[in-house]
Amino acid sequence: MPGMLYLCATPIGNLGDMTPRVVETLRSVDVIAAEDTRNSIKLLNHFEIKTSMTSYHEYNKVEKADFLIGQMQQGKDVALITDAGTPAISDPGEVLVKKCHEAGIAVTSLPGPAACITALTLSGLPARRFCFEGFLPSDKKEKAQILKELQEESRTIILYEAPHHLVRTLGELYEALGDRRLVLCRELTKKFETVLPTTVKEALTLYASQEPRGEYVLVVEGKSLQRKKEEEQAAWQSMTIEEHMAYYEEGGMDEKSAMKQVAKDRGVPKREIYQYLLSK
Repeated sequence: MPGMLYLCATPIGNLGDMTPRVVETLRSVDVIAAEDTRNSIKLLNHFEIKTSMTSYHEYNKVEKADFLIGQMQQGKDVALITDAGTPAISDPGEVLVKKCHEAGIAVTSLPGPAACITALTLSGLPARRFCFEGFLPSDKKEKAQILKELQEESRTIILYEAPHHLVRTLGELYEALGDRRLVLCRELTKKFETVLPTTVKEALTLYASQEPRGEYVLVVEGKSLQRKKEEEQAAWQSMTIEEHMAYYEEGGMDEKSAMKQVAKDRGVPKREIYQYLLSK
């Protein structure tokens, strides 16, 4: 029988968040694949886990995934851990999971800490609908495309950022999204946990005179539906009613349907559009 892959969430700061199930699993598997073995050995020593480790990280994720799958095909169980949090979230573990599914290897996830969810629940921003972007890409063209998409995003947005890139990212967010409510989270679950409700503009001012420290989770307000509606109406108002009508009629609408849609777009009664066109 082939072995199994266990995705084991590890603490993002407070070791008390390690679940008994994860500890038991890490002790029982044949090998632990860790993002940074030098970092993970401290965690394993704390919980007296003696299982052997092997490295699995961004720079060996493809070839090492093939090796680990070979081990599981031979019947060995593998646990995957990251430096902190849940594997496969902004993490090369997603490659291993994908390859396991392709190879018919069973995968299970042992729930636990995730910085994005911890920050979202602390933020006070709407949590029913949210999108997670992780770290913005380093490629300028790809980043510009993502920021453009986020301009119209109405859900709460969650981003990760390193301290030495924080100011740059805040500037890019301000340029792309304008000023939005923002909650900056750092040192989550640790002694000096910081949750700072602010705005993008205020955060830029703050870090102009203060050096960012620690890894950050940025929880950004989505574009409100009311604001989207106001912007759409402003765009329609910049057109003449004739141009507005032509837009829909050229798209195949009949005159009556076009008048109804133009009135809806401009937030006025249909008879007002009808009377205007009648006067022309």
